[in-house]
Amino acid sequence: MEQAPAAAEVLDMVRHSLDDDKAMDITVIDLEGKTSIGDYMVLASGTSQRQVGAMTEHLRSKLKSAGLGRVAVEGAAQCDWVLIDAGDVIVHLFRPEVREFYNLEKIWSAPAADNAAAVSTH
Repeated sequence: MEQAPAAAEVLDMVRHSLDDDKAMDITVIDLEGKTSIGDYMVLASGTSQRQVGAMTEHLRSKLKSAGLGRVAVEGAAQCDWVLIDAGDVIVHLFRPEVREFYNLEKIWSAPAADNAAAVSTH
């Protein structure tokens, strides 16, 4: 049985895939000490629902080919905000106005103590 790639390898794969698809504003947030849901969170924007959908499909295909059998995807029907759970790497793909509205960078880039307070008030 093939071993799944390490979080750093998955992160590298995600970055390359998004870069190849001309994603905008790729941001990586190190989740160490903030949550146990994963090691990294990646946020990126596409110019349209079509681009977000294409980025989603390309990334899902590359992750599965790399040995990540279970790649959960939410939001692919609308492609306004797509969440891809690649194990230790969580990927959020947005249309720019949706990304700006939810502003996940602000919530998850805060220090761990501030982050817990921000999450519990919403």
